[in-house]
Amino acid sequence: MIKQWLRSAAIIVCALGFFNAAWADRLEEILTKGVIRIGVPLDVPPFGSQNVNREAEGFDVDMANMVAKALGVKLELTQITGANRLPFLLTDKVDIVISVMGLTPERAKQIMFSAPYANTSLAVYGPKAIAVKSPADLGKYKVAAAKGTTQELALSTANPKANIMRTEDDATAAAAYLSGQAQLFSTNSIVAIDLAKKNPGKEFDLKFNIRNSPAHMGVKMGEHNLARWLDSFIFFNVMNTELDKLHMKWLGRHMDPMPAL
Repeated sequence: MIKQWLRSAAIIVCALGFFNAAWADRLEEILTKGVIRIGVPLDVPPFGSQNVNREAEGFDVDMANMVAKALGVKLELTQITGANRLPFLLTDKVDIVISVMGLTPERAKQIMFSAPYANTSLAVYGPKAIAVKSPADLGKYKVAAAKGTTQELALSTANPKANIMRTEDDATAAAAYLSGQAQLFSTNSIVAIDLAKKNPGKEFDLKFNIRNSPAHMGVKMGEHNLARWLDSFIFFNVMNTELDKLHMKWLGRHMDPMPAL
């Protein structure tokens, strides 16, 4: 009888151990290991790019450093693109994505989002001579857009017949427009402003807005503690004006008030 009871108890202990391992908390793991893996873009200036020394820099890169410092852990940066942001989270290649990522109901079925940390919008840009005021007006004009991004998905939905040149990343989409391979360019409003400054000979006339698209951090589905910590981190740095300083440094403007999730 005692042996049977001990055997049952051992089975329960093993089962509990398996359960705890299967449902290990990511925030606790990060703090225990002393390392956090964050995916950032290097093809979307001013949010992420490489400087002359090939070092990562930008708004999202600074955000990643701030997160690691606040957690008191070592930062491991991983370069990601619009197309692989979600796959990198889903396959555990990164713990957090900080990549000027907009929230959509479809994405929210796959990952969890933090509160917004930067207010931006998505739009279509091009020469003043092209008369386009909505997705329905795109017609034969080729629009460059990075595949998997909110703007590419939104344009595809708004006009399934649109001639979209889907590139691997934002840098390639920008290059396609700058070189004349595409007549129009769909991107983030902040990215367009930065490109216009760097390319004064190219027109970036606003054709139409797709939608407002605040930037959110993303974590794997079910990581409630990590998502809640990020919300607290954003709130704290809004209140102490550190996020506003980051906006002024990289975006050249003060942080807009944004609703919480």
